[in-house]
Amino acid sequence: MTTEIIIEGNTRAGKPFRPSDWVDRMCSTYATFGDDRKLKYSPYLKPRVVNGVRCLAVDLKLKLVNPEGFAQLMHFAEENQLNVLDQAGNSIPVPA
Repeated sequence: MTTEIIIEGNTRAGKPFRPSDWVDRMCSTYATFGDDRKLKYSPYLKPRVVNGVRCLAVDLKLKLVNPEGFAQLMHFAEENQLNVLDQAGNSIPVPA
C-alpha cells in the first residue's frame, strides 16, 4: 500500500518546473512556529531529490489530517501539469 506520493519537479512535457524553489515554498506554506519560535516543517511534506530532480514527498496521512491542504497540493500538481509518482517511481494520476 502506498503511504507516500512524490510530486516531481518536472512537467508532463519533461521540462523543469519553475520557479526552481517551489518545493521550499510548499514546505514553508505548511510549516508552523513552535513554542521555541522556530519554524517547523510539516511532517507530511518533505523535500526530496529523485534522479537529480527536486521533488516534494507527500505523506498520504495529510489527506486525513488536512483534506483541504491535500486537495490544494493536488490541484497545484494538476494545474501545473506536474508528474505525480508512487513510491516505486511509477507515474500515477493525480489523487483526488
